[in-house]
Amino acid sequence: MPIPGNLLTTAMAVMPHTDVKRALDVALTMDIPFWPQLPRLNYHEDMYVQAAEHFPGIVLNMEKRTLRFSMDKFMEELEDVLARFDSPEIFDISPDFSAVYHRFLELDLSDRPAIRGQLEGPVSFGFNVLDQDERPILFDDTVRPFMFEFMARRVNVQLERLKKINSNAFMYIDEPGLQFLFSAMSGYGDAKARADMESFFAMIERPRGVHLCGNPDWDFLLNLDLDILSMDIYTNVDVFPAYLKSIRRFLDRGGILCWGIVPTNAEPHEKENIASLMTLIEDVWKRLTDSGIDRRQLLAQSLISPATCCLVNLDIEKTVEKGFAMVKALSERLREKWISKGE
Repeated sequence: MPIPGNLLTTAMAVMPHTDVKRALDVALTMDIPFWPQLPRLNYHEDMYVQAAEHFPGIVLNMEKRTLRFSMDKFMEELEDVLARFDSPEIFDISPDFSAVYHRFLELDLSDRPAIRGQLEGPVSFGFNVLDQDERPILFDDTVRPFMFEFMARRVNVQLERLKKINSNAFMYIDEPGLQFLFSAMSGYGDAKARADMESFFAMIERPRGVHLCGNPDWDFLLNLDLDILSMDIYTNVDVFPAYLKSIRRFLDRGGILCWGIVPTNAEPHEKENIASLMTLIEDVWKRLTDSGIDRRQLLAQSLISPATCCLVNLDIEKTVEKGFAMVKALSERLREKWISKGE
């Protein structure tokens, strides 16, 4: 089923809370709720560590909070992992690696317009996990193909579980590393990177999408076979609308744009209010509609969210939870103006 739009709300998963119930309650205030990731609670909740569960070759040190990779360990463990490749358990997130995920699965969310899960993507995972030679495993021709398939299976297993409690479930692939993918510094060739990413998304069940907070190659992302793209438009307000042709193609394919417009880091959050953020996002939309994109289509295929990962600010009450409330209030104002009254 399609992902709903019409300026409903959702948010990114990483949150600064250490109170599990409080974090989940905040996530449930969104129209499209999600299960929070709580790295301040313990290191298992780190998004890279969650993605690394059962991955062969991983060396996890909980005391030092380090995640590394050993090729020798990879070769020792690979055969056993491959023997269990048809077992969903090896790809799911265990209770030890998430305090919230299994609680979320027990909720009755059948009346929500959709629900959402997430997993760290292979590019970001591969960039950040280093082997015994201090080299990102993304650059290893032996490890990389396995990593892409392993992560695709992890996404599919989680999506299948989520769809059992809401048929409109979908997944974000959290890929902050995509902003570095085509840089000269990445050491990962453009052609190979594109082929790997296209193959990766072809392995993932729908609905599927990407979330990131940086400034990547927007043409590349918008032309991947995605159902939703979640972005920080607050800091890309002058950049993203310039990719008009790719945005138009994405929308015409039925893609949903999730506009991250409410900042949750302290300084920009304190200077903004509902009126200023409303003006900011409407100016972006006006640039697009003035260039020929249909306004009704654009709004029907849009969601509203915070602008950045909420972990950047540890002031839970004044900034993070207030930011979530502002997302909700902004969505209601925008829907009243553009959807209900049909301006």
